[in-house]
Amino acid sequence: MSEHVYFLTLGLGLGTIVLVFGMRYVSVLQQAKATLASGEAYRQVAEASAKAQSETATALSSIQSDLSDVRARLAAVETVLKAVE
Repeated sequence: MSEHVYFLTLGLGLGTIVLVFGMRYVSVLQQAKATLASGEAYRQVAEASAKAQSETATALSSIQSDLSDVRARLAAVETVLKAVE
């Protein structure tokens, strides 16, 4: 066997091994980036959810205040109607 063929055969075998490990490294790197991006997206969704919950609680307290005012007015109207009878 000539030297060129021998070195080419060794080089292709070692090159294949290096290529496989390089591809695995790139794959792990991309998975880590995807996990980081997913975590960041989850954090943003959680922040938006907390903000929406706070706004909803504020709106609910406002609605409850208005409802108690309406109940008070209704009670006043009922007393006036009872007085008219």
